[in-house]
Amino acid sequence: MGSSKREREYARKRHERWLEHQAAARARRRRLLVIAASVVGVLVLGGAVALALQTTGGSQEADGTTPSTAPDPALAEDRAWEVDLTTTAGDLALELDGAAAPQAVASFVTLAQAGYFDDTTCHRLTVEGIYVLQCGDPTATGSGGPDYTFGPVENAPADDVYPAGTVAMARLGNDGSSMGSQFFLVYADSTIPSDNAGGYTVFGEVTEGMDVLRSVAEAGIAEGSQQTPATEVTIEGVETQ
Repeated sequence: MGSSKREREYARKRHERWLEHQAAARARRRRLLVIAASVVGVLVLGGAVALALQTTGGSQEADGTTPSTAPDPALAEDRAWEVDLTTTAGDLALELDGAAAPQAVASFVTLAQAGYFDDTTCHRLTVEGIYVLQCGDPTATGSGGPDYTFGPVENAPADDVYPAGTVAMARLGNDGSSMGSQFFLVYADSTIPSDNAGGYTVFGEVTEGMDVLRSVAEAGIAEGSQQTPATEVTIEGVETQ
């Protein structure tokens, strides 16, 4: 009887801990939904929603290594960076241009090395007018980002043409200082008109894995969704060198 009573007490406490964990998880989800509902920004091109962008405040729980202010552009070291992006849909290799877009590269590399992009899901696929897969939002809502934003726009194309393979920063329309963690990968040549803030910061290119992006694009949009990819693309890890 004594042993059974101890077992029941242990099970009761374990169940209480589980309930506390579930309550905390629900509270975190509610906070994220409130943030997403209050600050989602979109850029409208030719009557169609193109790029949904990040908020000005962070929505991912701090891990002690993610910076609260924009990293120093000098961290880009004025050089090319090789990046291996492991995703559930396939692996990509990127080359980032730390000379042409030092602030964007410094931010991306710092976040990547802090594990910020790990287990984040690419939330947006556009299949008309412009052709991009958008990633980098820890909430997968289009409104998430780190505890900082930066600008102005760097290295935008003068002709507004973003060739297939381009890696560029997402931002709010008409706000060149609203960049954070969200970025987009161009899978087919796209013309994205500039707005009052200019174009979009091009900070790298896809050197391997275009077939992965095209495969995701060919699968299209998930049924019942406006722009969620039918093929889930979750970033499992990012290595930089």
